[in-house]
Amino acid sequence: MLNDDLLDSLGVHDLLPAPLAAWRPLLSEALAFFLERLPPPRLAAIVAHQLALDEDAGSPERLVTLLSQCPCLHKLGQVVARHRLLHPELRRLLQSLESMPPTLPIDAVAARIREELAGDPPVTLADAALAEGSVAVVVPFTYRDNAALRHGVFKLLKPGVETKLTEELAILADLGRFLEARSRHLNLPALDYRDTLKSVETLLACEIRLDVEQKNLRAAAAFYAAEPRVLVPQLLPWCTPRLTAMERVFGVRITDAALDDGRRQRLAGTMMSALLAQPFWSRSAKAVFHADLHGGNLFLADDGRLAVLDWSLTTSLTKVQREALVGVALAGLTLDATRIRRSIAALGSLAVDDRVLGAAVDRALDRLVLQARLPGFDWLLALLDDIASRTAGGFQGNLALFRKTWLSLSGVIADLAGEQSPDIPLLALATQRFVAELPARLVARADSQAFSTHVSTADVLRTCASPWLASLRYWTRYWTHALGAPDDRAP
Repeated sequence: MLNDDLLDSLGVHDLLPAPLAAWRPLLSEALAFFLERLPPPRLAAIVAHQLALDEDAGSPERLVTLLSQCPCLHKLGQVVARHRLLHPELRRLLQSLESMPPTLPIDAVAARIREELAGDPPVTLADAALAEGSVAVVVPFTYRDNAALRHGVFKLLKPGVETKLTEELAILADLGRFLEARSRHLNLPALDYRDTLKSVETLLACEIRLDVEQKNLRAAAAFYAAEPRVLVPQLLPWCTPRLTAMERVFGVRITDAALDDGRRQRLAGTMMSALLAQPFWSRSAKAVFHADLHGGNLFLADDGRLAVLDWSLTTSLTKVQREALVGVALAGLTLDATRIRRSIAALGSLAVDDRVLGAAVDRALDRLVLQARLPGFDWLLALLDDIASRTAGGFQGNLALFRKTWLSLSGVIADLAGEQSPDIPLLALATQRFVAELPARLVARADSQAFSTHVSTADVLRTCASPWLASLRYWTRYWTHALGAPDDRAP
């Protein structure tokens, strides 16, 4: 069993802010459950690393040291590293997980590369690795392309990482059942832990599939080929299922770039437009999004482009899902709770008349009325998070991962340019696409959603024709709160 003092020293409670204090015991117990089921040598190594830290090491440093030793926890740390509610010092230390200094000896790494390629590649390796991530180490090299000197990097799986990840992923199913049981005991909302962790298991398994990343890189390069603001590294000939060779990107992490305010705002707009809006407003049956947009994967290249690295994790939204999300936003404009419930029900397994769903929709509409704002992307995802936090909403894993990657991206954007809504880039591109669609809409069925904006002409006309209904719904909600009328919705 783990020593309670060790768990206390990790400061697990610091991960959750005061509004989520009720979840702190569950988080501590879940971490203990996870660690105790690791093989004894792994747990002994974790304890040894803790003992090797300075006696005055704080809980954030101890926690980051632990996370860096477990690929699953390392990835979790990267995901939450830029969450605005965390303590600033903890956020700073968690951000060190985004790209860590190399620790593996270069001779051992070079030997692994030669072994993987069955000989010496026609390149010159650097004297040291460039960086380490949760599962891989990155090594620079140079090579000759005719007379020109070119620069590339090898991405190689770290020794033993496949075994570590296998050990950790095997724990997740039992962890899901434990979380469900303990959350009931602690009177916490019943979440769909097992299905969520199953999705995490599937996605993390992609981390060690470098051949999958290579496939994703080719697809991303094709998607952004006509986008001059975005750089996707090109693959080089020396790739294997366990080794990726690609061009080297010279630049700095996007959040470390020395830029004036105007340039920061433009870069933030590029991130939202290119990484979120362009795939979202696509006519394709499946829109693919980068699913690991932490600060270590977003660079400002020396030529001024936004470089997007590490394509091992992607997620997709079907056109039906995007149509449903647009349906929620349109219904939000007219404060139409019934249409919102119907659209959200299409995204998961909740019934249209589910009480939890209805209460969450009412809370979301109340926020629009009381804050005198329009429904935007942040509002929409906050509504989905509200539902997911209170019930096993049955949202598909790709939608959960989409919400996660937006959380990571919004944190990077906030660190780069302050709080900024994604709505302007999203609406700007949607408007361009809508105007381009007008000729096709003239000959299409009124209820057809076969457009990149994912909305039918009938839905657009219905929304435009409902200002009086929206006004009635607005004032009904406003005066209900102003007069303090009783409300049975959960807070």
